[in-house]
Amino acid sequence: EVPPVYIAATAPRMQALAGEIADGCLTPSITTPAFVRHTRENVNADIDIGCTLIASIHESDRTAGREGAREIAGMYLANKFQNIRGAADTLLELAGIEMSELAPVAEAMERAGRLAAKAEVTDSLLDRCKPIAGTPSDCIATIEEYRTAGCTHVMLELWGDSRHEQIRLFGEKVLPHFHD
Repeated sequence: EVPPVYIAATAPRMQALAGEIADGCLTPSITTPAFVRHTRENVNADIDIGCTLIASIHESDRTAGREGAREIAGMYLANKFQNIRGAADTLLELAGIEMSELAPVAEAMERAGRLAAKAEVTDSLLDRCKPIAGTPSDCIATIEEYRTAGCTHVMLELWGDSRHEQIRLFGEKVLPHFHD
């Protein structure tokens, strides 16, 4: 038996191809619900939409639960800035992120690495990246937003301190919500 074939695609033509020939389409990190809707339109088929989502969680402290996501968002945003160099980027546009907002993040990454870049990711910028982050209830609410937008498969890219504890929290406090 042939396993399901998923195509990782950001560009509209690749997403359309996924709709024609694949069992699913995988989106990149820093996917947002708006990008999921955009992908659904481009795919134009009833296939899985798998979203790679940056994630971090804390049992009771929302701020602490967002710090891991802030760090990995800084790395991805710096990479976007360095590799796009002013070109249009649909993923960022749909998130409402201007390239000029990424300059301090990219400069900090070049100057002093990922922790410096993390310090330049404002709450507003992190919110627009739409990570699965915060407390368990925050994570549930955000996953519901992705589901409503058309995401059928969530892939968590956990980051931050105590990853084993984070995995436990997702397993015990978040996933049961989606299995009832």
